[in-house]
Amino acid sequence: MTTPVPLLRGRPVRAAAPPRAPKPAWLKVRAPGSPGYRRLKQLVGSLDLHTVCEEANCPNIGECWDHGTATFMILGDVCTRSCGYCDVIHGTPLAPNGDEPDRVARAVETLDLAHVVVTSVDRDDLSDGGASVFAATVRAIRARRPACRVEVLIPDLHGAPHALDTVLAAGPDVLNHNLETVRRLYRTARPAGRYDRALALLARAARTAPAIPTKSGVMVGLGETVDEVREAIADLRRHDCQMLTIGQYLRPSPAHLPLARYYAPREFADLERYARDLGYLHVESGPLVRSSYHAHEQADAIARAGR
Repeated sequence: MTTPVPLLRGRPVRAAAPPRAPKPAWLKVRAPGSPGYRRLKQLVGSLDLHTVCEEANCPNIGECWDHGTATFMILGDVCTRSCGYCDVIHGTPLAPNGDEPDRVARAVETLDLAHVVVTSVDRDDLSDGGASVFAATVRAIRARRPACRVEVLIPDLHGAPHALDTVLAAGPDVLNHNLETVRRLYRTARPAGRYDRALALLARAARTAPAIPTKSGVMVGLGETVDEVREAIADLRRHDCQMLTIGQYLRPSPAHLPLARYYAPREFADLERYARDLGYLHVESGPLVRSSYHAHEQADAIARAGR
């Protein structure tokens, strides 16, 4: 008889990682609890919204929420994919909630935000991957707070051109799709994703709506080589990606892919210099950098560059 594979939060438990060194000092952050953090947490709860800050256990939640900045996660909190690095629950999601775009817009208006990031779980159960809900959310935010810049961090939408066009037609200020890892590790880390499909999505966005800057992110520490990271950074730039984030992978639990190693701050600085030399308009690279980290500052840099 086959022994059942244990599950944790809807995922098979992966092999335990070998013992590793304690978390370095540069990755330690203070527990959140400021008045700004508590205010945003209360608002998100009262409007029945989800944030990737909470669902993915982002280490920057205290800093960002203290400044009244959050990344709203639409289309529920259950993902149809099971990426090896992600802490969002995997399973069968509920149908989209029709008033969610307006609830997000109300939160943006209440917080008086100047820049907001909207992302989602993967919704492979929907014919457009959730593109129409992204578009509706962008329009709802524009209606309630026209001055607010809206960045969308979208899934790959299965590479469907019509779905991407739906999002772009709503006029977001930044179009973000994360590559996440290097080509060699893609099938391990993102079994339902495709490296070349992610690149093609960014290239199509740049061609279709050249006035909307494209952005992507890469994480390190999954077992890739530095040369492979550089190759991924160069691939993104060749596909007309203009903004880039590079951050450290932190294993959420024993059910997730093992952490191979911690990168030192100087290594992040080296990767940032390499990316800037390739012509990126803005790069954020550091151990605690995540895709939405300092998103408003990145958008400011693009604006100053005349994009």
